[in-house]
Order: sequence, then C-alpha cells, then structure tokens
Amino acid sequence: MMRIDQDALVASLRGLQLTVPAPDLVQQLERAVGVVDTLLGHAGAGLMLAGEHGELRYLITTDEAGRSLEGGQLHAGRGPCVSAFTENTEVTSFDVRNDPRWPELAERLHPEVRAVAGVPVRLGGRPVGTLNVYRSAPYDWDGSDLRSLHAYADVIGQILTSAIAAEEKSVLADQLQYALDYRVVIERAIGYLMGKHDLTAAQAFTGLRKRARDSRRRVADLAAEVLAEGAGEPG
Repeated sequence: MMRIDQDALVASLRGLQLTVPAPDLVQQLERAVGVVDTLLGHAGAGLMLAGEHGELRYLITTDEAGRSLEGGQLHAGRGPCVSAFTENTEVTSFDVRNDPRWPELAERLHPEVRAVAGVPVRLGGRPVGTLNVYRSAPYDWDGSDLRSLHAYADVIGQILTSAIAAEEKSVLADQLQYALDYRVVIERAIGYLMGKHDLTAAQAFTGLRKRARDSRRRVADLAAEVLAEGAGEPG
C-alpha cells in the first residue's frame, strides 16, 4: 500500500517555495513512484525530498519494507539514497545488508530489503531529493536499470517544476490583483480630492504622494484613509 508522509511533504515543498501541496500534485508523485515499482519490476520504491533546511525526508513509499529503508537511512544519516542526494549521482548496493559502506543499516532494515539503488531528483541541475528502489535479493544493477530510474527521476523533477511554475503564476496573479485593487482606491481618492479642493488630477496625486512620503506611509494606505475621512463628513 502506498504511504505518504503529509507533514514531510509540506515541509519539503515549502523548501521548494511551494505552499500546501495540491491533491493533484500528490497524486502525480504517487503515480510516478508507483509506476517505478510495478512497471520496472522492483520489490518497492520510494521518494525522498529535502526539507526547508536541506535535510532529507521520506515522502512516499510503496510498502513497509521500503519505509524501513528510508527511515533507517534518515536515522543513521547515511546510506545509498542519502549518498545519491549529497553526491548528486546514482548510488547502488548489491546487498545493502552486507555493504561495508553502511554497516549500521542492516539492523534497521526490513529483511526483504537487499539490493538498493538511488538516483537524484534534480531541479535546475541541483539535487532536491532522491528516487529509490530496492529488491528482495542481492542484485547487480546494470545500465538499463539506472537509465530507467533516471528517466523517472526526471519525470518527478518535471512534476515539481510545473507545480512551482503554477505556484509562481498564482502568486503573481494575487500580486497583480492586489495592485489593481489599490490602484482603484488611489484613483477614487484623487477624484475625491479634485472635487473637494478644485484640483487637477496631477495636482491631487502630487499632493497625495507628498503627504504619504512626509508621513512615511504608502500612497494606497493614505488614499484609503482620505476616502474614509470623506465618507465620515456630513453630506
């Protein structure tokens, strides 16, 4: 059964300048990891991403055995998938339970976790996480295995890139709407000052801007205050 750590996902995506993950993003990530697991014939697969402070977190695992692989590495701070992230390259192990590079992992791993391979997930060439797979028996990873993993890691990178682009567009749209709303307030305040003091539009705006600078406030905030004062005047 696919497992996803929602808290870790939120923290990791915040590190990528994303806010709360949308359901379709989660589903795309789950689907990509699931395809790696089933289509490529591995016993299990998982996705780890860096958190807000650059630390790896496990996000998605296809089963409990895979969760032990990711959790054991995070506890030890070392392992093939951690190395794939820190070294920004593919890292494999014929049998991680007997690998002299990480002897402390064996006691933390599910018995089904034997051969392990991890490749970096990159954004702009920079590693932001790892895509990891394991097999239940020792296994010599070959070039075709690793090319397939890199291809799916690229897909995950593209999913994240698209999500970031959509987030940036949303933020930009919000900023533009904010600017538009305040522009309307400023224009209404200029109209009010023109009628009250018999000014031209240029004179009204110049006076409004000078008052804002003198009081170290934004023009939009002062404009809103002027309109509020005008609304309170007796008709």
